Amino acid sequence: MKLKEQKSEEFLELICIVCPLGCSLSVVKDNDCFQVKGGCKKGERYAQEEMTNPRRVVTTTLRIKNGVWRRIPVRTSSPFPRDKIPELMRFLNSLEVEAPQKRGDIMVKNLLGEGVDLVVTRTIERRE
Repeated sequence: MKLKEQKSEEFLELICIVCPLGCSLSVVKDNDCFQVKGGCKKGERYAQEEMTNPRRVVTTTLRIKNGVWRRIPVRTSSPFPRDKIPELMRFLNSLEVEAPQKRGDIMVKNLLGEGVDLVVTRTIERRE
């Protein structure tokens, strides 16, 4: 995401994802701080975080041995730093877990030292 230049100012237009309203936000860079126009206080906080430290919840699947399914769905317990997601995906692609796994269980704690856990999102029983 790059800021667009207009009239010697840098700006970015975002759609707020904090609530279902989807307000339009305009972010103007002023030296090292950002001014947010539009939306509410939550939207302003979202825009500030998006500009300084963007984070995303990561959902994916992992290989599972001896399960009734071949893959098990997982997600991060909280948003993960966006710039580290490729490294996270390389790590997750190297994993293979053993069945059974129960929904809600923490599969991996403290992913890449970020304080975010990997959570199982579907119970997978062991294949008989």
